[in-house]
Amino acid sequence: MNKKLSNKDKKDWEKFVNSKEAIQDKDVQSTKKDFSYIEKIIDLHGYSLEEANIKIEKFILSSFEKGVRKINIITGKGSRSKNLDDPYQSKDLSILKYSVPNYIKENKNLMNKILKIDFESIKMSSKGNFDIILKKKSD
Repeated sequence: MNKKLSNKDKKDWEKFVNSKEAIQDKDVQSTKKDFSYIEKIIDLHGYSLEEANIKIEKFILSSFEKGVRKINIITGKGSRSKNLDDPYQSKDLSILKYSVPNYIKENKNLMNKILKIDFESIKMSSKGNFDIILKKKSD
């Protein structure tokens, strides 16, 4: 494709090359985060039920105070949990994937700071994480 440049295109190019004006960096602008929507991630792999509940409560309260709006909680799928082999333990509530969201849901202090919990992700056997959207501190 041999397309010749028009005189206007040549003049525009010369003007651009000789200009002292700063060029807007579009990459920087597009990667800037809107700081009104801060996200945090917490990984609870390896924690006991009690440790995970303590950790998640502190994390949610701290995140709320800092203005975080979205939290991604990684619990794991529970597929390697030894609790599955124990007939005396709850198959669901002994696995972090189910117990952590249940703990949050039952904690009124935490629920007062939460706008939404992604329960659909919790139900999916292929996912080992879920999101929580926190209310704005002024809500």
